[in-house]
Amino acid sequence: MDVQAIKNAFPALKQKIYDKPLVYLDSAATTLKPLSVIEKVTKYYTLENSNVHRGAHYLSQKATEEFEAAREIVAKFINAKSSNEIIFVRGTTEAINLVASSYGQSLNEGDEIIISILEHHANIVPWHMLGVQKKLKVNFVHLNSALELDIEEYKKLLNPKVKLVALTGCSNTLGTRPDIEAFLKLAKANGSKTLIDGAQLVSQKTVDMQKLDCDFFVFSGHKLFAPTGIGVLYAKKELLDEMPPYQGGGAMIYDVNEERTLFNQAPFKFEAGTPHIEGVLGLAEAIKFFNAIPMKAIETHEENLLNLFMAEIKNIPDVTVYGNLKNKGSIVSFNLMGAHHSDVAQILDQQAIAVRSGHHCTQPLMKYLKIPGTVRASFSIYNDEEDVMKLIAGIRKTKDLLL
Repeated sequence: MDVQAIKNAFPALKQKIYDKPLVYLDSAATTLKPLSVIEKVTKYYTLENSNVHRGAHYLSQKATEEFEAAREIVAKFINAKSSNEIIFVRGTTEAINLVASSYGQSLNEGDEIIISILEHHANIVPWHMLGVQKKLKVNFVHLNSALELDIEEYKKLLNPKVKLVALTGCSNTLGTRPDIEAFLKLAKANGSKTLIDGAQLVSQKTVDMQKLDCDFFVFSGHKLFAPTGIGVLYAKKELLDEMPPYQGGGAMIYDVNEERTLFNQAPFKFEAGTPHIEGVLGLAEAIKFFNAIPMKAIETHEENLLNLFMAEIKNIPDVTVYGNLKNKGSIVSFNLMGAHHSDVAQILDQQAIAVRSGHHCTQPLMKYLKIPGTVRASFSIYNDEEDVMKLIAGIRKTKDLLL
């Protein structure tokens, strides 16, 4: 894995911030975009701009062909049985809301949903809203002493009333990757449907829908080097056939007259209106870029960066890191004791080190840990050991300034 060649593919990394080379450690929020993705989006708007699925002219046909080819690329990327199981949405948030609004209609008063304390608000709030509407019970799985999901508590929560289990594949705050296969196996034995939030996971590990066998899988393109505003909902075809549409409008219909509307088949019945065409094309290009790097090399590289950080941070007193290294993604949350997380992030920013601070849209987790927020650094394919050491040096300098 040629990290320097990968770095060179990302124009944003060639700039300086405050006259210093940019150290971008905020990929858990959004990844930078390679030149090939930028050029693909530019080419679409420059030469190929047209709506899909509607026109008989050349540009429309070409755009439609590329759009549907992108659906095939996504299906192959996650090993779905068919591209008809791939729904294009705005991102992970809309994908989960779609499932809550559509599949959620089949749930009844008294039914239960299990989620975890690790979840992003996007995998909490839609279920709370559905719970209020349908009078459902939403139960949380909490953490053990190692800040891993407590599978024993999960087993106690499972019962015939649990219709859905919705869990993250990787915590966007702690980097913790639960043993999803074990949780899914238990849910399946219980007769519960399953949803996995793969927003962080897809850039870290190979995801295979045939092996995972979850009912729903969701992710955002912008966490995978693609444009913002595009995401994917994977769902088993038999579920999509049963679920009602999420929105009404053009493209999702088969026939409309004055008395009634007949809906199109999946995936189209869930894609009302003009889609985010350039986002879809950019997502396909990002997957091509990502697939050109061996996944094993990516896993080893990011694990090495994480290990280096953890080894070096131990030498700085008064720093608390949340979560251990067992099955952990390349995301670290930490606090400098006695300093506010936002102050730490601002001083790191002055050193051209981009990190995130706050509750990371995981307020229940912060309340569970009894902290207001953390500083979060997330490593990706374009980071190297020098970036890690600049972060360590930056933390030392920040400590000297604040404490």
